[in-house]
Amino acid sequence: MSLDPQLRRALADRIRFYREFGIYDFYRRDTQSPLSQAGEDTTAVLIEEDQSQPVSPKPKTLDPAAALKLIREDIGDCTRCVLHKQGRKQIVFGVGNPKAELMFIGEAPGADEDEQGEPFVGRAGQLLNNMIKAMGIRREDVYIANIIKCRPPGNRTPEREECDTCSPFLMRQIDAIKPKVIVALGAVAAKTLLAINAPMSELRGHWYDFRGTRLAVTYHPAFLLRDPRQKKEAWKDLQMVMKELGLEVPKST
Repeated sequence: MSLDPQLRRALADRIRFYREFGIYDFYRRDTQSPLSQAGEDTTAVLIEEDQSQPVSPKPKTLDPAAALKLIREDIGDCTRCVLHKQGRKQIVFGVGNPKAELMFIGEAPGADEDEQGEPFVGRAGQLLNNMIKAMGIRREDVYIANIIKCRPPGNRTPEREECDTCSPFLMRQIDAIKPKVIVALGAVAAKTLLAINAPMSELRGHWYDFRGTRLAVTYHPAFLLRDPRQKKEAWKDLQMVMKELGLEVPKST
C-alpha cells in the first residue's frame, strides 16, 4: 500500500508519541478479518511504514534536556484546543534545570508569560522567585511549568477539555525531568494533577505519590498577592518541601 507523504509523516509521529510513553510493540491484525477487508489495518501500516526505525525491546533513555526538546518539537505551534484561536501569542513551554530535583507547576500563562514565552515572569512570578530564594535555592535550580501552555482569554480558569488536551505533554515533561518533589501551585494545578475535587484546606499539608515522585500542594502566588495573609501558610508548605529535599530550614524569614 502506497501512502501519501503527509499521512506517512503523521503515522511516524504517532509511533514516536507511543514510544515516548514506553509503548514499543505493535501487532498486525489478521488481514482476512472482516475489519481489515474494509481497509488495511492501521497498526499493520504503522509497522510496515516504520521499517527505518526498528522496534527495540528496551526504551531508549534520553538526556532530560534532549527529551524536553523533543517534547517541545512534538507540541509545535499547537492547535489541539480552542486556545490557539482565542488570542494566545505563543506556547509557554517551561523553563529551568532539566535535571531539577524540585518542580513547580502552576495553572496557566498570564499576559506577561504569553508575551515573553516563559512561565511566571509577571508579578506572581516575582513572588515565586522570592519564595524559591527563601528556600535557599535559585530559580535556575528548579523547573517551572503550567498545566496548560497557552494563555486563556482574560486569564480565565482553564476549561477541563483544555487541561485534558495539554496535560499529556506536562506528564512527559515530568517523566523527562524526574524531580524528587513537585509543588502544585493553586487549586487548578492540584486538582488536575491529583484528580481530587477538594478545597485547598484539605489538599495542603499532605504528601501525595505521583508518577514516581512526591507531590505537595500550596497556594498560587497570584492568590498570595490578593491575600497576603496566607503567605505564612504557604511558607509552612515550603518548609515541608525543604525538609523532604534535605534543605536547611531557616529559623526566621
